[in-house]
Amino acid sequence: MTDIENREKSDFENEDADDLLSRDPEEASRALERITQIFADANERDNLPERDPDNPDMATLDAQGISELKEVIAELHPADVAYVLEALPQDERLAVWNEVRHDQEGDVLIEVGDGVRESLIDSMDHEDLVDAVEGLDTDEIADLVEDLPPDVVAEVQEGLSHEERAQLRAAMSYPEDSVGARMDFEMISIRQDVTLEIVLRFLRRFETLPDHTDQVFVVDRQGKFQGSLPVSQILVHEPTTSITDLIQSDILTLNPLDDASDAAQAFERYDLVSAPVVDEAGRLVGRLTVNEVVDVIREESEEDAYAAVGLDEDQDIFGSVWSTAKSRWVWLGVNLCTAFFASRVISAFDGTIARVVALAALMPVVAGMAGNSGNQTLTLLVRSMAIGQVTEANTMRLIRKELIVALINGIVWGSIAGLCAWALYYDSPQGMLLGGVMALAMLLNIVLGAAMGLAVPLFLKSVGKDPAMGGSVLLTFMTDSGGFMIFLGLATIFFA
Repeated sequence: MTDIENREKSDFENEDADDLLSRDPEEASRALERITQIFADANERDNLPERDPDNPDMATLDAQGISELKEVIAELHPADVAYVLEALPQDERLAVWNEVRHDQEGDVLIEVGDGVRESLIDSMDHEDLVDAVEGLDTDEIADLVEDLPPDVVAEVQEGLSHEERAQLRAAMSYPEDSVGARMDFEMISIRQDVTLEIVLRFLRRFETLPDHTDQVFVVDRQGKFQGSLPVSQILVHEPTTSITDLIQSDILTLNPLDDASDAAQAFERYDLVSAPVVDEAGRLVGRLTVNEVVDVIREESEEDAYAAVGLDEDQDIFGSVWSTAKSRWVWLGVNLCTAFFASRVISAFDGTIARVVALAALMPVVAGMAGNSGNQTLTLLVRSMAIGQVTEANTMRLIRKELIVALINGIVWGSIAGLCAWALYYDSPQGMLLGGVMALAMLLNIVLGAAMGLAVPLFLKSVGKDPAMGGSVLLTFMTDSGGFMIFLGLATIFFA
């Protein structure tokens, strides 16, 4: 296990209870507003120094602005600093980063998104990067390795102990989305052949316990996991009580190769704070904690939201205009092709539209309703897939259920749309017939939208892709093109 006694703690890791209780959830937002105002005020004073030729992309501040900026940043938690940096344009971000305390830099790099982290690392020299990373835990260093220059990684590794180097290699060896890549090596383990008195004396040797320590893990002499002992049990039982009388063996254990998403679902299901990570040989190798699980859930939520419209979740909102534009080309190109296809569908029915001009006004209604229905189904299915509720055994039942729901909604809202179309064009000799065509087209297209909302994520999953990837774009293509073809095709038949 990691020797916690010898590990240096940052100021924020040693915060006392009063500091934690006094922290305000709105502090980061207020700090962002204040920092934005500092830059605005400095620009109004019109006495800013010339930009540093070594850092031409960094905004400059006068002495008053720098003093005010340092005062604001000094009181912020690293996570709040990361929030502020992500919300600032590139030049102001670098100016703020330049004033962040050196003992905070590593913690901030862990907290910021990948796109912002890349820009911050690019602005730092070799020595600053080494100093920032050296103060981190091995599991945190592993999170940064892909973004760091190789020479920085090599120098940081040289400064680690033999045990820490082994932990770093282990963390780097696991897949990115696995429990092993997310687990914490800092934990407390005890032997089962001792009493609570010995355990209490052992715990008092530490200046502070690892974060989220709700249980200590029990191992044998070979380091094989035997069970856990909740801290609450240690506090309420007599010191002479033997560990064997209190050990809990029926608890959730994770394997380093388990999917982090599955582990997150287990944490949510069982309301866990931490869980032991045990390898194939039964040895305790680490633990997964709720703070990592929260990160997994947040990252997956962001990934699904961005993937649905074809965006990369790691983008920096204030990144390069050119690189941001290029990152969106693929799905914009796909959308352009699908839009032209839809336009060709419409042009194939020019004669019908010319005879019944009302069709042109009603086409968007048919496509819009079907798109909404399809998006409801798509969102439900993607979310259910993400939390593991969709299996091979229940997929067909889910498909049947959603298609029946779409059929019912198609009948109800198709009828309403048909009556509305009839009411709008009641004075036309074709008004009643137009209402009937509208109702039937709405019914068929709502069912089509639901079918595509099911088919798109299921197909993407079957070929090993993210079920949410580009789902909205593909669904819109199908409901628009299909809706136009159904509506105009029916109109051609009935108005011929």
